[in-house]
Amino acid sequence: MRFFRSIERLLLIFGLLLIAIYVAVRMYRTVSSSAELQHFQDLQAEQTVDKAKRFPTDARFKLDFSLWSKKRIAGYEHSLTQYTEPPLAVLRISKVHLEAPVLEGTDDLILDRGVGHIAGTVRPGEVGNIGIAGHRDGFFRVLKDVRPGDTIELETPNRADTFVVQQIVLVDPKDVSVLQPQSVASLTLVTCYPFYYVGSAPQRYIVQASATNPDSRHRGVNEQASSERGDKGLEQSTR
Repeated sequence: MRFFRSIERLLLIFGLLLIAIYVAVRMYRTVSSSAELQHFQDLQAEQTVDKAKRFPTDARFKLDFSLWSKKRIAGYEHSLTQYTEPPLAVLRISKVHLEAPVLEGTDDLILDRGVGHIAGTVRPGEVGNIGIAGHRDGFFRVLKDVRPGDTIELETPNRADTFVVQQIVLVDPKDVSVLQPQSVASLTLVTCYPFYYVGSAPQRYIVQASATNPDSRHRGVNEQASSERGDKGLEQSTR
């Protein structure tokens, strides 16, 4: 009888030990999982802060209004009271001290706040011909001092690309050929011309640049997108 009682006690102790081990393992997994999750969240927070440092918000852009018209300065100040989506990218031309947010679209609010990505062209960070428009009496007045060989930087939250200016041409507002795909990854900047013309400017000033390390395998990626601009031309891109 004592033998069986001893066996029962041993089995009870063994059972309690197994339960304790099971509980300990579950607690360890829970704590470990929580720790890993917290570690992941901490890494995400660090990356977000790091991106914020490298990718300026509106408040951190360095703006030089010395060449801007009074009308455009007033338009920019008014735009700050309106909501716009976060920038797609940051456009920088160090030679002329330009740093501007690239926003989606080319309506009045967008072009008062920054420069605008032209619909129908590939977006910043993608491979193709990226079209960006700006006002001739605001952000893009400095383009008058840009020359072939100058470098242009286009930074998105995920990458930074460098382009070299190939040529500068004047076109009719209805001419969309400058937005067509090029043989290499490209950037096309569009503004009105002449820069100090009073009234609706008759021409468009086009700065065409090519990526310094283009991937020719992506040639023609935005052929359909560019053709979708159709007869809209450059009239709605800027004024």
